[in-house]
Amino acid sequence: MRDLSRAAGMVLAIIGLVWILQGFDVAFAPQSFMTGEMAWVAWGVVAMVAGGLLFWRGRSGRR
Repeated sequence: MRDLSRAAGMVLAIIGLVWILQGFDVAFAPQSFMTGEMAWVAWGVVAMVAGGLLFWRGRSGRR
């Protein structure tokens, strides 16, 4: 279960990073509906924090 939590946390954090970059109009899809929208920056931060918590929970959980 710890490995699943860590993997899910890492994936969620990476998705959050992509959303943040999209919101700041930095990367990946210049014609995306997400490009330049600050709402995606906020959702990205939420996703990164949630991913970090999942990863940390998986790292420090019971063995």
